[in-house]
Amino acid sequence: MGAIRAGIITALSSKAVSDSAWLNASADQSGPTIRELIEEHEYECTRTVIVPDNEDRIRDVVKLWCDQNLVDWIITTGGTGFGVRDITPEAISPLLEREASGIVHLLLSASLKHTPLAALSRPVAGTLKSTLIVTLPGSVKAVKENMAALFSNGLVDHAIDLIRGGSGKQVHAAMGSSHPHVSQNEGGSAHHHDHHHHGHGHKAPQARAILSHDPSLPASNRHRVSPYPLISLEQALGTILKETEPLKSINHAVTPTLAGHVLAEDVYAPQNVPPSKSTSVDGYALRSADQPGVYKVLTSQNHALADILPEGFIFRINTGSPLPAGADTVIMVEDTELVSTTEGLNGEDIDEREVKTLVQVPAGENVRDPGSDVHLGDLVLQRNEVITSLGGEIGTLAFVGRKEVYRKPIIAILSTGNEIVDLQSPQSLASDGWGGIWDTNRPSLQAALNGMGYSVVDLGVVPDDLEAHVQAIQKGLQSADILLTTGGTSMGASDLLKPVIERKFGGTVHFGRVAMKPGKPTTFASIPTPEADHGRKFMFALPGNPASALVTFYVFVIPALRKLGGWPVEKCQLPRIRVQLGNAMRLDPRTEFHRVIVRTSDNGLRAITTGGQRSSRVASLSGANGLVVLPARTENGPEKLEVGEYAEAVIIGELEM
Repeated sequence: MGAIRAGIITALSSKAVSDSAWLNASADQSGPTIRELIEEHEYECTRTVIVPDNEDRIRDVVKLWCDQNLVDWIITTGGTGFGVRDITPEAISPLLEREASGIVHLLLSASLKHTPLAALSRPVAGTLKSTLIVTLPGSVKAVKENMAALFSNGLVDHAIDLIRGGSGKQVHAAMGSSHPHVSQNEGGSAHHHDHHHHGHGHKAPQARAILSHDPSLPASNRHRVSPYPLISLEQALGTILKETEPLKSINHAVTPTLAGHVLAEDVYAPQNVPPSKSTSVDGYALRSADQPGVYKVLTSQNHALADILPEGFIFRINTGSPLPAGADTVIMVEDTELVSTTEGLNGEDIDEREVKTLVQVPAGENVRDPGSDVHLGDLVLQRNEVITSLGGEIGTLAFVGRKEVYRKPIIAILSTGNEIVDLQSPQSLASDGWGGIWDTNRPSLQAALNGMGYSVVDLGVVPDDLEAHVQAIQKGLQSADILLTTGGTSMGASDLLKPVIERKFGGTVHFGRVAMKPGKPTTFASIPTPEADHGRKFMFALPGNPASALVTFYVFVIPALRKLGGWPVEKCQLPRIRVQLGNAMRLDPRTEFHRVIVRTSDNGLRAITTGGQRSSRVASLSGANGLVVLPARTENGPEKLEVGEYAEAVIIGELEM
């Protein structure tokens, strides 16, 4: 049986707690407990969300997860008692297609062994589509008791195997041979006595438990070796593109601000273009039977288009304008001569009166037929097509008026560290005359994002303080779709981002280290929040060194932004091209992104280094328009790539001539 995907919905029943919990994940204790127990049993916790005590909000999440087959097992916690705000059973019951009364009896009997007050609990259980749904109380103690009962004798495995259409034989076989024995300690938590053999595949690099250090403990208790697995560049990019999904679509007027959006629907022509016969040149409309000669001139000022063009007259017309009735061809201005003009009161020429045509023009000459550009109903642009700033797509959409596009993500950015000084509001640091480090990361990232047409929320510089981190991330979750931080990702005692993500917000660190240079401690995480389009928002914690921050932004953040904005997967990464090296470049045991200037030459594209590549050297990106991707050095491979050899380069700016 494949790995079981679980989703956790927290809806605490006490008003004082619940209303803060869905805004602040640190108030939720039972959700993280369930997650730990799930991951102990080697199931995958792929979705977590905290919702207020509202039937519609709870139902919306359950229906979304079940309709899109995002999870195999939904566990709710909270709201199953007799309190006024305990409405989880009422929210879940109408959704159940098949009730599981046996599971309800199991949960009640497990809790009644410990307290008669369990008789006041009102759990429900059953299935919706191919998902098992079980509601648990809100207390951590009751959650442990109920989860131990659900895991006993492979009950959940067996239930989900049957829901998936299996026979249950595999689970029965496991129970009779290698299925683990589970015992319960006094606190009700389950402990393993041997290993599971469910056949679950381990999907690197998803974190299966809280790995970060506890920031409430002294520095001596921090990790000395990172608990996050070191994954490859390819794994990291694959994880980003797998976890992110397009934001919801919106109706957007056809204005220049459409640039950078992605169409969420096919676009069909609502009318013929042109709608009637029109001219492709400046000249005069006439009949193809008209011989060369002198004609009187009519214009749109003195002749209606619907009226037949009289004999002996021609109609002055500009490119793109419709032909008058009776005309079937257009003579160019260059094939005519002015004969006479009309004069004003003071004798000045004010308009053409008579014009001589020099040639006879065949029917249809210089005329565009109705629908010759686009026919009514033609597909003019396809869903998932990117609207560029070059103008072509917006010009095509101009006659449509308003279209459905995927929403572009809003990005919140912040820098962390007591040593960082904000250039916009500098405050000297009182530390033995040392003035601190100017924050170059936020201005650099904001400039790059604004240049790509993204809206940015600047959260400023956040000190190395736990509560300050929590408040900044809360603000970012409320105001943006994705959070972008720099600093605080390494092994320092004051590096708080990973602990805050996991311990204060119930987030998932999908990866915390990447085998690349620069940018090894790059972190990608998701945080459950009800304000998100799909129940969670994403966060990149980039390294604090300036070059590392910008390189990882181009390599990792841009693909995520594009995926959120609806870009096709194959277009999410920046383009890579083959370049010839103008300098020798040493290889590292990790994949390295060497900052270069890419110029055209007689032999194609040539890459010139920007100099020293130290991760703290922001100047290495000044003027750079490419990143040469140097492969990792192998045991018996070369130490460097020589001048004249070829390599791939990520293009981050315009090519130089």
